[in-house]
Amino acid sequence: MIKNRYLADFIFKDLQEKMVFISGPRQVGKTTLAYNLMKEKFKKISYYNWDNRQDRKDIINSNYIPDTELIVFDEIHKMRKWKSFVKGEYDKLKSKYKFIVTGSAKLDIYRKGGDSLQGRYHFYRLHPFTLSEVIERKISLDLFKDLNFDNRYYRNELESIFKYGGFPEPLFKQDEIFLRRWHNEKNERLFREDIRDVTLVRDLSSMKLLGDLIPERVSSILSINSLREDLEVSFKAVKLWVEILESFYYIFKIYPYTSTKYKSMKKESKVYLWDWSEIVDEAKRFENMIASHLLKFAHFLKDTLGYKAEVYFLRDLEKREIDFVFEVDGKLWFAVEVKLNEEDVLSNFKYFKEKLKIPYLYQVVKKENVDRFKNGVRVISASKFLTAFM
Repeated sequence: MIKNRYLADFIFKDLQEKMVFISGPRQVGKTTLAYNLMKEKFKKISYYNWDNRQDRKDIINSNYIPDTELIVFDEIHKMRKWKSFVKGEYDKLKSKYKFIVTGSAKLDIYRKGGDSLQGRYHFYRLHPFTLSEVIERKISLDLFKDLNFDNRYYRNELESIFKYGGFPEPLFKQDEIFLRRWHNEKNERLFREDIRDVTLVRDLSSMKLLGDLIPERVSSILSINSLREDLEVSFKAVKLWVEILESFYYIFKIYPYTSTKYKSMKKESKVYLWDWSEIVDEAKRFENMIASHLLKFAHFLKDTLGYKAEVYFLRDLEKREIDFVFEVDGKLWFAVEVKLNEEDVLSNFKYFKEKLKIPYLYQVVKKENVDRFKNGVRVISASKFLTAFM
């Protein structure tokens, strides 16, 4: 089953003027978006994957089908000096072809050295499916207003994405044995193929152990020192490996919100997985799922509409904390606390609302059929709350 993705129309529009770069985790649906969904927009598409031997030869020799309209380069960031190559092809052939470049590493990170591609492309990050995409709800965007929720609770759909994650294949197959095997195969390819192909990591076995440790630390402050002690390697090595895992969309970080209005933490980030279905602990998985929805919304606002949107967490030196706060163009919009079933509102909400003047406060619970206000905080079920986001 091929479902339309939330970025398809934006990408098609941008292709009329520039190249489009699409990055995101392995198996998140980049090829489906770039090739299958674009079939509806273009009469003929040529797809070239750098991992395929014949495709590599065709890319190097610029051997493209003459009557094609769209050329898709997949995983071409593994090519030496790929940026200069893509720039040259685009400058020479842009009047004849449209170009999409996809990759499972952050293409913006691999823009180092050689000629700049600045001004020649638009960059998108493709995320896993979230609740609104599953139910195919169109989002009504009204910045700095109360979030626009659906009137219904989508309990079954929420349970599906909570259990199977948002990656298309396991989500729509909904088979536990398949999910476990899919996790193993995806992560094995990530460490043994993707990371090996574009980095100089020598101790891949220890780095794989790091990948095994991180799911247990989701939603917690990321301590490089603690990981270093567990792995018995250098601080520098662990720091590098964490950066690589982030660049390959295995993890993402959320940083503390800093302000002169309160004594905030300055540096330490929290860590989350792009695939929350790997997490065993129910509370951690639930918080990660909420974090992923918020990050996807922030990236959508930035990549498609040009807003400077960020997700942070709140924590002061007295360890008062709120899980997430959402900022657009330097202005706080709303804060979110995540609880499995707890409906009692945290006192921290009042403190941070007064200190930071946060307009809207939400406490999100997994418990069903909850939507009420208490002490200025809207306590709401995730199966309704998440319908407000892309």
